[in-house]
Amino acid sequence: MATPRHLLLLALALAPLLALAAADAEEGPRGRRLLVLLDDLAVRASHSAFFGSLQARGFDLDFRLADDPKLSLHRYGQYLYDGLVLFAPSTPRFGGSVDQNAVLEFIDAGHDMILAADSSASDLIRGIATECGVDFDEDSEAMVIDHINYAVTDVDGDHTLIAGDDLIQSDVILGSKKIEAPVLFRGIGHAVNPSNNLVLKVLSASPSAYSANPKTKLASPPSLTGSAISLVSVMQARNNARVLVSGSLDMFSNRFLKSGVQKAGSKKSHEKAGNEQFVTETSKWVFHERGHLKAVNVKHHKVGETNEPGMYRINDDLEYSVEIYEWSGTSWKPYVADDVQLQFFMMSPYVLKTMSTDKKGLYSTSFKVPDVYGVFQFKVEYQRLGYTGLSFTKQIPVRPYRHNEYERFITSAFPYYTASFSTMGAFFIFSFVYLYHK
Repeated sequence: MATPRHLLLLALALAPLLALAAADAEEGPRGRRLLVLLDDLAVRASHSAFFGSLQARGFDLDFRLADDPKLSLHRYGQYLYDGLVLFAPSTPRFGGSVDQNAVLEFIDAGHDMILAADSSASDLIRGIATECGVDFDEDSEAMVIDHINYAVTDVDGDHTLIAGDDLIQSDVILGSKKIEAPVLFRGIGHAVNPSNNLVLKVLSASPSAYSANPKTKLASPPSLTGSAISLVSVMQARNNARVLVSGSLDMFSNRFLKSGVQKAGSKKSHEKAGNEQFVTETSKWVFHERGHLKAVNVKHHKVGETNEPGMYRINDDLEYSVEIYEWSGTSWKPYVADDVQLQFFMMSPYVLKTMSTDKKGLYSTSFKVPDVYGVFQFKVEYQRLGYTGLSFTKQIPVRPYRHNEYERFITSAFPYYTASFSTMGAFFIFSFVYLYHK
């Protein structure tokens, strides 16, 4: 018989295992290892507030110079990092085994990146941004200028310090708390192809802005003007990798994060610019601390049963359910929406149903199998602004009735039954009349 001492020792031995199991149960969708590439290690100090916010949220930052000869993103076929912060706008080439293709392959493998540029952006940085769906102004000397919506400073400058407040309307990307103060921006603008639905403008310039060299007079109309200029954009690839591209490295600096701001023409002055809230919330989205969905426990079965069959028969009544959760930054929470749809698909959807939810993460629906046999798929494809896409299918064959499963008398065949018996009756009457009529 176990003594209290033995039970205590057993509990102490199992405690770490239980704690590990609990930690695994709440493991997030992404790892916490970030590679930070810098032009100059001084940027680590000048942007320490932003880096500190990442470290406070549990990220492990590895600071390296962009031209470090020992630089590598992977080793022995395994990636060493889960995300990349590229704060090296002027670097002409990376060190070690890292180049433009290596960065793009890193994103293609499902990893995330924050890229910040400025007026010194090299062809390497511009090339990476272009591959992510963002085109910086071709003029290497150009900056975003706005003579109306600039930030008021003690010295009247060239109006390249923009006070931007044209933000995307998305609580998923920017958080539920509204950013009240304008965001300070000094840097270069970029254009986004409107037909590219993978790239979104998060912070746009005002209609009075334009991109040009502030040190020279305009000799020709600028190529980028008005709200077509994007200051900060994000891209979510089809593999759910996320990329943020900013035309301003200063936007992440301690000076901009702590500085007060007053927009030209406005009497309202803010003690603190919206930069800190903006970069914190967008970095949460980029590194999947918000807006990441997962689907688990996909089930289907006949109504009244619980076991999943190997195939269905035409006109069977079935039920389908799936659980969808959203990562909140610390744990998985039930995802609540009213637009999750199920397709019962064979070449084209035969059934399209909006699933109902119990507000606890469970989505379900029921329907009758169409009167068509073949190989069908249960298909859920869910795309919503700011959220990771969900796409999963489950194949199931549908068979017709067997010969012994039809009803004894089919209602639709009653006209044929009537025709047969009426023919026999008419023949009997005709025979009787023909034989006995004189």
